[in-house]
Amino acid sequence: MEIRGSQSPFDCLLLDLDDTLYSSTIGIGQACKKNIEEFLASKCGISSERASSLRAELFKSHGSSLAGLIARGYDLHPDEYHCYVHGRLPYELIKPDAELRELLLSIPQHKILFTNSDRQHARRTLQRLGIEEECFHSIICFETMNPHLFKDGRRANCSPPSSLAVETSEVILKPSAAAMEMAVRLAGFAPHRMVFVDDNERNIASGKAVGLRTALVGKLIKTNEADYLLDCITGLKEVVPEIWGQQKEGGGEHGIGVTMRSDLDSMRPTTPIGA
Repeated sequence: MEIRGSQSPFDCLLLDLDDTLYSSTIGIGQACKKNIEEFLASKCGISSERASSLRAELFKSHGSSLAGLIARGYDLHPDEYHCYVHGRLPYELIKPDAELRELLLSIPQHKILFTNSDRQHARRTLQRLGIEEECFHSIICFETMNPHLFKDGRRANCSPPSSLAVETSEVILKPSAAAMEMAVRLAGFAPHRMVFVDDNERNIASGKAVGLRTALVGKLIKTNEADYLLDCITGLKEVVPEIWGQQKEGGGEHGIGVTMRSDLDSMRPTTPIGA
């Protein structure tokens, strides 16, 4: 699908949630990391020190601790994991952001929230930010990508039609190709006419691999896979004015003084909420 009559080269924005729509410095990511390690220590019967190293191992090998535990054969329902890891987060640290709300409402294209987190966490986070769910045309979340893990056939108002379901027992999450391809199919637009906004370099690289235009948020160094670099999400209009059918002053699409580096493994590590 393509939106005709628009002066913008883009028809849709895929927007990450955690550490993208709010700053990574407020403490949510750190609290989530602590909760994950506590969960691992209890579930696996290991020390807190071992839980910390296991969390890092599972994230590197499977993309998240939940995915890693399921792959290793643990009897674990996603709700059990999310209830502990997200249910104990200090959501009060997330404050209403009127500037963000105004920015989102000003974007004329389809906006899709694309998060590895569960639907309840996405809802609570948006509520704390003062952002109505209606700001987005749809939400792609954990339940969307993994309906096969819910015996009740849950759709959570964000799951894909059955024709898009993935026949697998694995957990599907960013940055996997399966997650990115599903997001593109659900959006219904040509990848080159979509902007993917995320704070994670691995996710950005995966988005670029399926043909998306990419905007990396909150990093000092721009990777080769990122078309744009944003200090924070509210800088979107200045860095990517093409979304609004405007041209960047001075020319050039990447901004001024951007440092490039292609080695993703050498980037400063992040703590994704879904880890």
